[in-house]
Amino acid sequence: MHNSPARPLWSKTADTVRQLVRWAARRRRAATGLLLRGACYGAGTGAVSILAVWVERHL
Repeated sequence: MHNSPARPLWSKTADTVRQLVRWAARRRRAATGLLLRGACYGAGTGAVSILAVWVERHL
C-alpha cells in the first residue's frame, strides 16, 4: 500500500492551469504577431472585395 495521500483534484487542476498560463506567456509574442497578420489579411481581403463591388457597379 501507498503511505502517501493522493493529490487532491483541485491541486492537479491548479497545476495544469499554471502550466497553461506559463505556456501562453512564453508564446505571447508569436500569438500577437499571428493576430496582427490575420487582421492585416482580413483588412486587405475586405478592401479588395469592396473595390471589386465598386468596379462591378461602375462599369
